[in-house]
Amino acid sequence: MTPNFPRALRRLAAPLLALGCLAGGPATAQDNYPNHAISLVVPFAAGGPTDVVARSLGAAMSKTLGQSIIVENRPGAGGTLAATHVARAAPDGYTFLIHHNGMATAPALYRKLPFNPLTDFAYVGQVADVPMTLLGRKDLPPADMVEFIKYARANGNKINLANAGLGAVSQLCGMLLQEALGTQFTTIPYAGTAPALTALLGGQVDVLCDQTTQTIPHIKAQRVKLYGVTTLDRIKTLPDASTLQESGLKGFEVKVWHGVYAPKGTPPEVVAKFNASLRAALQDPAFTQKMAELGAEIVPEAKQTPAGLQSWLQSEVDKWGPIIRKAGVYAD
Repeated sequence: MTPNFPRALRRLAAPLLALGCLAGGPATAQDNYPNHAISLVVPFAAGGPTDVVARSLGAAMSKTLGQSIIVENRPGAGGTLAATHVARAAPDGYTFLIHHNGMATAPALYRKLPFNPLTDFAYVGQVADVPMTLLGRKDLPPADMVEFIKYARANGNKINLANAGLGAVSQLCGMLLQEALGTQFTTIPYAGTAPALTALLGGQVDVLCDQTTQTIPHIKAQRVKLYGVTTLDRIKTLPDASTLQESGLKGFEVKVWHGVYAPKGTPPEVVAKFNASLRAALQDPAFTQKMAELGAEIVPEAKQTPAGLQSWLQSEVDKWGPIIRKAGVYAD
């Protein structure tokens, strides 16, 4: 029997070893995540507001993940090219998307959308909110928002309203403003925020909604006329600026919000680890300081979770869909 003893042990050990590999394999793989660089896809060009948020966030998250987060800019089609790319990427935890309000407005804006924002992604969490400001050219007659409301209702389409193009938050803000005022302006779209703001500074247009990341220097230099901020509460960076709600437009709220997404099917353990790194980054002093410089505000803890982002995205889809459809704004 002695000669056969090692062979019997081997026969007994083989299934036990296989069972051990099955039990320990996935856990070991998740424990080793991430083991190489991660791609964070941005739907807009380098140097823009979302790109700045993404690069600052990636630098902070790299500290806890132990791997580089490489920002990949994929601009075009109002952000839908980047979102489509991530929706179709391998759900292995190495490709993520950071996007703003465009995730919520795309279903109403695009007749043939190649992805569903509500079902084709795994949610990670929200990052930061950027307030919008309502600006007028420096010599526009109204002195404040109360006067502007009267002026707008009296002049209607004589007022030129600039925006940064289809799907831009400045366009959404303008649509909501017109609906709140019960009037229609003459809308002039530009190919981005920079040319729209340049047109306002040059007096070629009358009014523009734009985010604090772009407007604060011009407001402080008094190169434009500030009528108010589009948040429900006053903001720290412009404490003397009234909200549009204070001036009579009850419930008026538009802000640029940022969420992080993964392809649908990404393992929950990977999403959880990436979310933990995200939440740590939102407390990182360098990141919070950078957001403060931009006029951005870190979202509350409840919004930093996958459930928080999912709930918010659904509410934004429900909010903007009817407004966009009523305005009859579509992209093929």
